[in-house]
Amino acid sequence: MTLTLQMFKEMIAAAGEAIRAEEKRFSELDAAAGGDGDHGTAIVTAFQAMEKAEGADFKSYLKSLSETLQNEACGSTSTLYGSWLQGMSDTAPAGATELNAATLAKVFNGGLEELGYVTPARIGGKTLMDALIPATEALLSAHSQGIVTMFEWAAAAAEQGAEATCEMRAKFGRAKNLGERSIGPRDAGAASMACIFASFAKSIKAAC
Repeated sequence: MTLTLQMFKEMIAAAGEAIRAEEKRFSELDAAAGGDGDHGTAIVTAFQAMEKAEGADFKSYLKSLSETLQNEACGSTSTLYGSWLQGMSDTAPAGATELNAATLAKVFNGGLEELGYVTPARIGGKTLMDALIPATEALLSAHSQGIVTMFEWAAAAAEQGAEATCEMRAKFGRAKNLGERSIGPRDAGAASMACIFASFAKSIKAAC
């Protein structure tokens, strides 16, 4: 099985719907951990901006997602997600309208690598990286099992990573000022990333 561009666009749309449904929860998590309390609004705004993206192949569509996001949204969320999507675009084969599992995993890994140049956050920092890194590693590990399975593994890994942030002390953003008091709530950025991968897995399974 390959993932078509249309299927990927449906994944993005499904993620946007899932994010909107959880907007309030993400903002509450952000506030509980010492952040600005606006992550729900920020991530919803980001996905609304991405609805305007266009592209006839994976590379151009991913580039359009990145550009529309960074042009029409602001804040750290747009910067981080924009870099992630740009890295994916840079890795995607030129002109491809379908991707097999191995190539798709490489594309997502390219996004993670690009994001790694933008933020020093890694696993343990109580950020979205706590969900994204294990999800990407799962994609790379499971691509031989097929696209449906690899995204199921990625969704599970992202959820486990997000849950693990409950025991972490924040090292970035306003939340780091709370010190030990930031321990307890799930990180909002990791929670929204886990939500995205869960919706990806659900969308792909429904398409198959």
